[in-house]
Parts: sequence; structure tokens; C-alpha cells
Amino acid sequence: MNAPVRLETSVHFTTLRDSAERSAIEGFVRECEASLFHLPQWLTAVEAGTGQRASGFVASRGGTIAGWLPIIEVRSRLFGRALVSSGFGVGGGICAVDEGVAAALAQAAQSHAVRDNFASIECRGGPVPEGWEAVADKHCGFAKELAEDDEAQLLASPRKARAEIRKALKDESLSVRTGREADDLAAHYAVYSESVRNLGTPVFPRRLFAEMLRAFPEASDILTVERHGKPIASVFSFYHRGAVMPFWGGGTLAARGARANELMYYRLMLHARRRGMTRFDFGRSKIKSGPYRFKKNWGFEPQPLTYAHWHAPGETPRDVDPTSPAYARRIALWKRLPLFIANRIGPPIARGLA
Repeated sequence: MNAPVRLETSVHFTTLRDSAERSAIEGFVRECEASLFHLPQWLTAVEAGTGQRASGFVASRGGTIAGWLPIIEVRSRLFGRALVSSGFGVGGGICAVDEGVAAALAQAAQSHAVRDNFASIECRGGPVPEGWEAVADKHCGFAKELAEDDEAQLLASPRKARAEIRKALKDESLSVRTGREADDLAAHYAVYSESVRNLGTPVFPRRLFAEMLRAFPEASDILTVERHGKPIASVFSFYHRGAVMPFWGGGTLAARGARANELMYYRLMLHARRRGMTRFDFGRSKIKSGPYRFKKNWGFEPQPLTYAHWHAPGETPRDVDPTSPAYARRIALWKRLPLFIANRIGPPIARGLA
């Protein structure tokens, strides 16, 4: 009896310039039911929107894709050089048919990092390669099933959140719109940039949001809450594998008193169900942060997320944690910046926060 043929694993680096290869990678990602952040469209939108290069490592066996490691190559004067899987996302990491393929992808990434002078590699999810550091005490994810109808969705909310939603629903000064047009993007960016400034964080380039709308024409939209016609809360969402993913959301100072954030997420749940979604993925939050507590108060149970980190010999981990004591003074100063100044100088800085 002949022994089974053992196919060799080969790995090559790609910058996603070839359309046929992008299509093949997308097919592999969907076949593996991997995350939105594994898709080539995510990477190329990040590159077009921020200037950080999209790339990755493709593993093959017998001419067939057997593994994929998506990469955003971060180059920042402030935050150093890192390979991030996946940049500006909350998921990513190695996607492989077996441990041998995963190990080959990890080794290829390490070699690339050393050769091109990247200090570290960060994988947000997926297997933790041998010799890499597993980080499971920084972030939690929040997700649960959507209810079967509007009233059931309201009743599924904890009592305090439900009371706030009911008050907002009765407020005739509030209105909600959903769309993907230029005015939707403008309204979202105005609200979101003010929101992150108030938190002391530089805002991402506006072009990043525009490129995401372009990259996911059937799987993204913007829901905005207006008060007397003025946007006060807005959320940019993606739709992937049956889940709505409110990804970039925020509100102005007026949103809290108007209960606009509660109304925004409730209406997004209803909108998502009508789009055929069955799950609400509230994304990740830093443990014990304000967003972490907000999501728990909505009845979402935190699920620890495990990330994998590798650092080149002699290099120190890059620090992009907004809760780090090293940034406390800068955050306090940023909160006091006039919005037009924060919006001008913030995007060049935020490019390095992938």
C-alpha cells in the first residue's frame, strides 16, 4: 500500500495588487468563515484611507490556499513600526487549515519583520504561535442574539436602558436616518470627531470612512440620530456573517441628555434585523473602561479576547493603549483642543494607531 503523499507548504508575501489573488484570498476567508478583518477589501480600504501599506502572507499546498495572515504595515514616528493583523480592526490573526500552516505563516511574518526592521507583530485573534506572547487581559468582546421583533428587542434590554430608550422614543425632537451618501458620511464624521476629541483621542482620517463605504457597498452603512435636524449621535456599522457590527460610533455632549446613544443602538438593532441579521456584535472594549461598562449595562456579557504578540530581539512593545499612564497628560491636553485644531492635526497622528 502506497504511503499518502505529503504536500509541502509554501508561503509568499503579497501586497494585494493582483486582482486574481485578492479574489482567491477572499474565497478562502469566506470558506473558513473568518472575520471581516481578514478580507482583502478591509486591508485595501485601510491602505487607501490611511496610507499604511496593506499586505499579508499566503500559504499554499498543491496550488491551493491553505492559510492567510492579513497585515497592515504600520510606520509611525510616534508609535514605531509594527505588523498588525488586522490594522484598525478588532480581529484578524492567522487563518490556517492546520497547525503546520499556522507555524509557517508565523515564521514568514517574523522573518519579514526582522528583514524590514519592524519591531513587533500583533495578531488580533487566531492561534498563538509557539514563542509568542498571549495577551488575554486587555480587551473583551461583546455579542448576543437579536430578538425576534421590536417589542421583544426592547424588553431584552436591562430595565434602566429600557427606560432610557422609551423616553427617547417619545421625544419628538429626535429623528433617525440611515444611509451611505455624502451627507451621511459628513454627519457621522462631525459627530464622531467631536466624540473622540472629548475622550482625548485623535480622530482617524475622514478618508478611511469613505474608503470603507466604497469597499463594502452592500455591507456597511451609517445610522445617525438628529435633534431638531442637527446630528448628535452617529454610528458606522458593518454587516458580516449574520452579525451587525457597530464599529465607529459616538455622540456629542448633547447626546447624553437626549438619550441619543440609547436610541441609536436600539434603532440599529431593529434596522439590522430587517436586513436579515441575527446577532449584534458590540465589538471590543478595554476591560473596565467606560465603553466596557456601557455595554455591560446593556446586558452584554464580556468575553475575553486573546491576542498574540511577537517582538524582535532587543525591541520593546509599542504602546498604543489610551489608558496607559504614559498618555494621561497628553489626553488631558487633547480634550481641551478646539475641535477644528484636533481635526486638523489628529488624522496624521491616528494613522499610527492601527
